Amino acid sequence: MAVEIRRDKDIYATDGGWFQARWHFSFDRYRDPAQMGVGALRVFNDDRLKPDAVWPLNPHRDIESCTYVAEGLFAHDDSLGNDGQLEPGAAQVMRFSSRGALHSEANGSQTEGMRFIQFWILPSQEGLESSVQQRQYTTADRTGRLLQIMGPAGEDGLDLAQDARALVARLTAGDQARHQLGEGRGGYLYVLGGELRLGDERLATGDAAKLAGPEELELTGVDDAELILIEVPLAFRPIGVWAG
Repeated sequence: MAVEIRRDKDIYATDGGWFQARWHFSFDRYRDPAQMGVGALRVFNDDRLKPDAVWPLNPHRDIESCTYVAEGLFAHDDSLGNDGQLEPGAAQVMRFSSRGALHSEANGSQTEGMRFIQFWILPSQEGLESSVQQRQYTTADRTGRLLQIMGPAGEDGLDLAQDARALVARLTAGDQARHQLGEGRGGYLYVLGGELRLGDERLATGDAAKLAGPEELELTGVDDAELILIEVPLAFRPIGVWAG
C-alpha cells in the first residue's frame, strides 16, 4: 500500500471572516499541481461558518457534491426547490447534471458555529439528472465501527454515480476498525478530531492520509477519534466538463 501522510499544518488554510476553511486539494484560489485529488475524488474541504453565515448560491456541473455535517446545524438550499436543516452526523449528496444547478450552505444557528466536510466525487455515468439525497445518522450508528454513509446504488448509504464510498467512524481508545482497499483503489482518510493509529502511524486532529491499494487498512482509536474515509477508483472515465 502506498501512503502519503499529510499533517494538519501542511494543509491549505483560508479565513474569509465569516468562514474558515481547510482546502485539502486545489480549489478556488488555491492551486497546487501536487494536490489535485485522489482518483475520482477531486475536492475535499473542511469548512466552518460563523453563526447565521450563508455561503451564497453557487453553480456546479457534472459532479456529486457530498456533505458530512461535523458540528452545528447545517442549512441547505438549492435551485431544485429543496431546503432543510441537518444535524451532526448527517450526510447529503447533491448530484449536478451537465445542465448544472445551484446550491448554498448556511449556518442554521444564530449563536453557534457550524462545521461541515464537503467533497466532490466525479461520476462516470452519462445522462445524470440533478437531485438531492439526505439522511440523518446518529453518534451511536458510527461508534466503534466504520459506517458507510454513501456508496454505489444498492449498497448502504446514499447513492453515488461512481464506484466510490464514504465511511465515518467514532473510535474510542482501543476500538479497531478495518477496511479493505483493493487493487486500483484509492482512499483519503481524515481525522476530524481526536487521535488514531493507521497501522503504526499516529494521526491527530487535522491530519490526513492519501492511500493506494491493495491493502487492508487497520484503524485503532487512541483518544476518541472521529474520522471520515473516502474510497474511490484511481482510474475512471471522466464525463462532461471533466472529459477534456
